[in-house]
Amino acid sequence: MGGGLTKGLAATALLWASGAAAEVPAPLSTYMLMTGGGPVARAVMAAGDACPVLTLDGRQMAMAVRAEPADLPLRPTRSMAENSKPSRFPVRVCEAAVPATARAVRIGTRALPVPRRTARRIVVIGNTGCRIKASDNAYQACNDPRAWPFARIAAQAAAWKPDLVVHVGDYLYRENPCAGHAGCTDTPWGYGWDAWDADFFTPAAPLLEAAPWLMIRGNHESCLRAGQGWWRLLAAQPLEAGRDCNDAASDARGDDSPPFAVPLGGGAQIIAMDLAIMGEDEIPPGDPRYTQIRSIQRAIAAMAKGHSFTFAADHYPLLGLNASDKKGTLRIKPGYEAVRSTFGIDDPTLRLPGIDALLAGHVHAWQQDDYGPGHPGQWISGMAGTQEDVTPIPAGRALDQEPAPGAKLLRFDSWTGGFGFMTLERTGRRRWRVELHALEGGVIRRCTIVGRRSACPR
Repeated sequence: MGGGLTKGLAATALLWASGAAAEVPAPLSTYMLMTGGGPVARAVMAAGDACPVLTLDGRQMAMAVRAEPADLPLRPTRSMAENSKPSRFPVRVCEAAVPATARAVRIGTRALPVPRRTARRIVVIGNTGCRIKASDNAYQACNDPRAWPFARIAAQAAAWKPDLVVHVGDYLYRENPCAGHAGCTDTPWGYGWDAWDADFFTPAAPLLEAAPWLMIRGNHESCLRAGQGWWRLLAAQPLEAGRDCNDAASDARGDDSPPFAVPLGGGAQIIAMDLAIMGEDEIPPGDPRYTQIRSIQRAIAAMAKGHSFTFAADHYPLLGLNASDKKGTLRIKPGYEAVRSTFGIDDPTLRLPGIDALLAGHVHAWQQDDYGPGHPGQWISGMAGTQEDVTPIPAGRALDQEPAPGAKLLRFDSWTGGFGFMTLERTGRRRWRVELHALEGGVIRRCTIVGRRSACPR
């Protein structure tokens, strides 16, 4: 990467010297990413194009190369049995740190959204990709905006004018060829740039232009799936050899990244957790993930201290519900064994001191879970495009479920009626308004958060 950085800076310097900076080709995508070290501007360029010039409050600066174009080695992915292929990235990814005080950021003629000192309006989306998975016989009609409406949802969410977008994971679902199924003929597939562009960057464009993003890693971005692209394109941490998901022997490191906090102003914050490695089953002490996840839990406990309000975001709903309906028998699954076998060692009741609300995806639905003042409330927003495969949970059956000892569900609401997105709007020091926006337009749920308590009156 050192050679790539030198080459990128040299090419930019040459353009400046020749007075041709304005002639740098337009990026394929630009976006503002929130990280533990502050905002970072990124640009995806075609393979033959140098990193562009970043204009920061009228001052020009070079963008560094994050990832050079590459054909990456084939990984033993989860979908290998059906079909897979090496991941091609004929693009150069560039980045530059941006001061939190920046007022105007541009790449060429393209303006990037700058972080606000106080984030009052937040969009929460998740599970956005188009699902093509041969082992599940799932062939979502990616070419039909009614069957895969992520582009429409991104445009709707952008029109809401958010200050921040939080994506709670699962960006890339096009794992296998469409194989002649109606609605997805000739769609890109696999884990290379063409699939990333089709599944995320092109449809998300209006929302990428509207606000900075906090990217949460999903299980679809683990090293066994789209981890190579995750590290090149969206991860908040530096891209390092041995941590890039290119070598299966290094997956324990590639699937692990430390949590970090993003300030929201007014003493509020959101903690980003990478728990893509967690899975749903119990993790034994000898498993490398056991130590990694316990370390994450201890880190977020320290980060949560001394703030007026703390959201914690990850992909898996730590205190949420899921359900299955086999042969007409409804089975409700509260929480995950992996949480109880790692987080639960230090904190068996999962009271998670200092954390007021949990944000997650994974379940392809919307859900609100209130456990009283002893536990953070759980919110799930995983219905922004991926084909739904969720069993509805009747409220009467949900109440009194306990994802952890003493975490008894007191208030519950869910929606499995289609696609949409969730918004958070600050109304006080420890108060937020929550709204569920439907694809067809209109708000179909209005809820409130006051500290750890939440309610969704009909």
